[in-house]
Amino acid sequence: MAAVRLWRCRCRALLSRPAGALRARRGLAAGPEMHFGFQTVTEEERREKIYQVFENVAKKYDVMNDSMTLGIHRVWKDILVHKMNPCPGTLLLDVAGGTGDIAFRFINYVRSVRQRQLQRKLKHDQNLSWQEIFESYQNDKFNNSLGDSQVVVCDINREMLKVGKQKAQHLGYSEGLSWVLGNAEELPFDDDKFDVYTIAFGIRNVTRIDLALQEAYRVLKPGGRFLCLEFSHVSNPLLSRLYDLYSFQVIPVLGEVIAGDWRSYQYLVESIRQFPPQEELKAMIEDAGFFRVDYENLNFGIVAIHSGFKL
Repeated sequence: MAAVRLWRCRCRALLSRPAGALRARRGLAAGPEMHFGFQTVTEEERREKIYQVFENVAKKYDVMNDSMTLGIHRVWKDILVHKMNPCPGTLLLDVAGGTGDIAFRFINYVRSVRQRQLQRKLKHDQNLSWQEIFESYQNDKFNNSLGDSQVVVCDINREMLKVGKQKAQHLGYSEGLSWVLGNAEELPFDDDKFDVYTIAFGIRNVTRIDLALQEAYRVLKPGGRFLCLEFSHVSNPLLSRLYDLYSFQVIPVLGEVIAGDWRSYQYLVESIRQFPPQEELKAMIEDAGFFRVDYENLNFGIVAIHSGFKL
């Protein structure tokens, strides 16, 4: 309890800093120095520390997401996939998606679309003979529940991918799903390959966001869509204050109680405060070459979905 009281004092000190000081610290440091939460570290140190964070939290990642967001993260991810509105045949790259949440939702969504297509086709084929119906089904692709859709989950962390693969096996996902170890800043894929690129709660943990955005642009086909779901900045002052109190005084404690890891979850909270606000991230996405860039705030800006197209 003494440790908790000490940490609360430190949190109050952080929250009492002038807003300008926090904004100054949020930007990417010049030269070789970068931010790891509220610490200043070298680029290489940041990579190593972030890798270690997610190696530590991988096994409890889903449980902690439910605890920290009271389960609302599931709704946010559903909204992301509905905003994507993938059709059968879509090739999706989900970056930093190690535990598979977006991939599984994508598969469910496409299967639902395929089912509706099948029902329409059955109505259309009611006047055909049995032989004609049989031949029709032999010649088309309706026996493929995903219509040749595929999702590639790419993550830099082996432990996160391991957890995702175990979940996929347990939940029965295999068709149209593959797992690739890779760095968002140097993706192991050809140019103009994917229809959609998603990154959910991952881009703030990328060391060089500009490089990750350039890679997203490179691997998307012309006409492809970029979608980013990420914690962002609350504009309402009262709600922002309450959100800060919850984040700094509750989430690290939950991390200690549920996952036995205070420091990793303290970093995750700090990384949200260091992340660029909505308009700044929008400008970075445009700088990477994307067009029609916009964003949608969810829950007063606690999270935001940014969208852009490669034209």
